[in-house]
Amino acid sequence: MRRRARVYARFGMRAWRRSLRLRVALSTVVVGTLALALLAALLSDQVRDGLFEERRDQVLADAASRAEVAQEQFDSATVSTAQDAQQLANTAVGTLQQSAVGIEGVLLLRSPDPDSPVLIFAPVTDDSLRPAISEELREQVREEQFQQWQSVDLATGDDPEPGMVVGSPVTIPVAGAYELYIVYSLAPEQANLELLQGVLAVGAISLVVLLLVMTWYLTRQVLDPVRQAARTAERLADGRLTERMEIRGHDELARLGMSFNEMAASLQDQIERLAHLSRMQQRFVSDVSHELRTPLSTVRMAAEVLYLARADFPPTQARSAELLQNQLDRFESLLVDLLEISRFDAGAAVLDVEQLDLRGVVERVVEITEPIAAERGSSLSVDVPDQPCTADMDARRVERVLRNLLVNAIEHGEGRPIEVRVAMHETAVSVLVRDHGIGMTAPEAARVFDRFWRADPARARTLGGTGLGLAIALEDARLHGGGLDAWGSPGEGAAFRLTLPRRAGMEIGRPPLELHPVRIEREPTHEHDPAGPAELPELGTPAGGIPTVTGEEDPR
Repeated sequence: MRRRARVYARFGMRAWRRSLRLRVALSTVVVGTLALALLAALLSDQVRDGLFEERRDQVLADAASRAEVAQEQFDSATVSTAQDAQQLANTAVGTLQQSAVGIEGVLLLRSPDPDSPVLIFAPVTDDSLRPAISEELREQVREEQFQQWQSVDLATGDDPEPGMVVGSPVTIPVAGAYELYIVYSLAPEQANLELLQGVLAVGAISLVVLLLVMTWYLTRQVLDPVRQAARTAERLADGRLTERMEIRGHDELARLGMSFNEMAASLQDQIERLAHLSRMQQRFVSDVSHELRTPLSTVRMAAEVLYLARADFPPTQARSAELLQNQLDRFESLLVDLLEISRFDAGAAVLDVEQLDLRGVVERVVEITEPIAAERGSSLSVDVPDQPCTADMDARRVERVLRNLLVNAIEHGEGRPIEVRVAMHETAVSVLVRDHGIGMTAPEAARVFDRFWRADPARARTLGGTGLGLAIALEDARLHGGGLDAWGSPGEGAAFRLTLPRRAGMEIGRPPLELHPVRIEREPTHEHDPAGPAELPELGTPAGGIPTVTGEEDPR
């Protein structure tokens, strides 16, 4: 039972948070109900007090008149014995009961300590009314010797009904001082009050229902265009640029819809123009790259002839032949990269996916780049786990990414050691390449994957890079559904981390390798080696969890 109640509570809270119409309707109904309840209570109290006061005045005037008539009747009668006094009292009480409407009963009660020793039986029209006469009322009548009244509940049926008792002192010849009590019923007034309260309740319920219907209708009139605008905006964001709002009427909401449609049309026009311009640029790059291949092939053939015959040339001409050959190699690499970038921009790049062990891919790339690292005085150290690190990948593209990262590390590593680490967990595999070279600053890191961007324009590329390697590497990583992150610090080097999902479409979570180096406090080894913070020479350890955006990337 409690579980069901919790389920209903959660459902209600979810509906309350998600539906503005429900919140407005319920809030309006609650406020309206409270206002109507307060108004009904005030009206009911006012009407009740008015009816009671009016009836009370009537009852007091009627009771005073009847007590006066009874006293005149007592005073005008000739009474000499107790029997005559008893008959006179009986006659007076009977006359008062028969001559009035709304009187429940008449009681004539003997006052204690009378002056006359003659006793008569106190006549009453209804013995059940005796409990309605309280001792407090009788004391007030005897002490004040004037008309007194009191509200009472009359037990005339299953439910008590309101009533009023009015007492007045009278004197009976021979018998002495007595008290005359007349009991009046307020049942007609109570019935009128209940009828009025019923009418007010029905009216309040009707108004609440009407208020709910009106609120629901008005919120629908206002919120439906807003919901339609939200749906249209979502479809526009999904690329359905022809979506428009349906406009009805000429009010403010209709003007909002027209403005929204004008905005959507303007955005569609601008997006289509930008898309057309992008296609033209992509086609231009692709066409230029293709068209340059033919003259490039001719120039390369001529350059190779000159390069092979450079031994017969003077030193200056021989050096020119060598430079021409090197620059043609770089120019050809640039054309290949431009064609690849144009495929990414056109969305035409596809993956040739197969399940491979990332350790083998890393070892092949390291084997290829080791001679280059040796020429620059850098050593490559590889740390891979014992278990296979399998993932769905395009081997050609992953090798290209790793080759770019390693060549980039060799280029900027200043001849220092370069470390490569591989790790995995249940959802992803990672490769981290760390150098200890010149590093980078945070502003430079923000542009590391920009095309043709260099942190130091005056610094020459000694390994023949085209300026597109990291940009292509980032696109390859994204094409796999993974990511490529970078970290750097001036004078401390830089680290690049490639992370790929183990299965296509799988959520990566936190990458298996930490991007930032781990810092530890080391103990002093002797008196000339003070303790202080030191950077752990190794890279971060594997971890699991949720990924974070570093925002720090190598500017090279």
